[in-house]
Amino acid sequence: MSYRFEATSLEGFVQHLAANLLPHGYFFYVRGRVPDGKDPAAIDRKMMGKYGVDLSPSARSRRKRAGLANLHYLRFGREWVLVATHGRHDFFEAEAANVRDVRKVALKVGGYSLRVVRGGYLRRDDPDEPAVEDGKLRVRVAIGRERYLDLKAHFLELATRLPADELARAFYAIPFEPYAPVRVQLFNLLRWVNKARHAAGLERLPASVLRTKRTIVKPFELPDSEGLAA
Repeated sequence: MSYRFEATSLEGFVQHLAANLLPHGYFFYVRGRVPDGKDPAAIDRKMMGKYGVDLSPSARSRRKRAGLANLHYLRFGREWVLVATHGRHDFFEAEAANVRDVRKVALKVGGYSLRVVRGGYLRRDDPDEPAVEDGKLRVRVAIGRERYLDLKAHFLELATRLPADELARAFYAIPFEPYAPVRVQLFNLLRWVNKARHAAGLERLPASVLRTKRTIVKPFELPDSEGLAA
């Protein structure tokens, strides 16, 4: 199977980073954008050829045992990112001015902010049981600060202007997958909106207006509807 690197949706791009790359030690990254008027395929060939990312799992294992870094390349539209593990590689010297560590500097793509943090809480079957911090490294996917402030301003402006049903539809249509940190952000947003509506004597919105379950996608395949139409 050929090396797959071109995500077919922003959701797939973020999901692949959050579920398949960052949790496996790909902490170092360089991100960029294909300039307007330039063929993305030319950038793909340059980045993959320069850094040799198209390797088999066995080759990656051998490199890891030898203390060498492994890299992956991922692109969606005109946005691309190179991620690397610990180890020796020309990448770190060639990109020295641009390499960031996702444990220290969030990776921002499409309005999302991805970080690897130590801690997090183990969920229990009984929601009344206290959460337990386990100290493990976890990927945290949130709405980026600037985008979130824009959403907050937008919804607070609409809070007392729209009827409850229209506002509910607007909440449900917020285009961010509800990863755990995103859910916290959205519940806070709903709380602020309900506070404004309550002060104005208007009906408050229930928590059910928010999406709380993520849609799992296939990062490198078109959605079924597009695939059937092709």
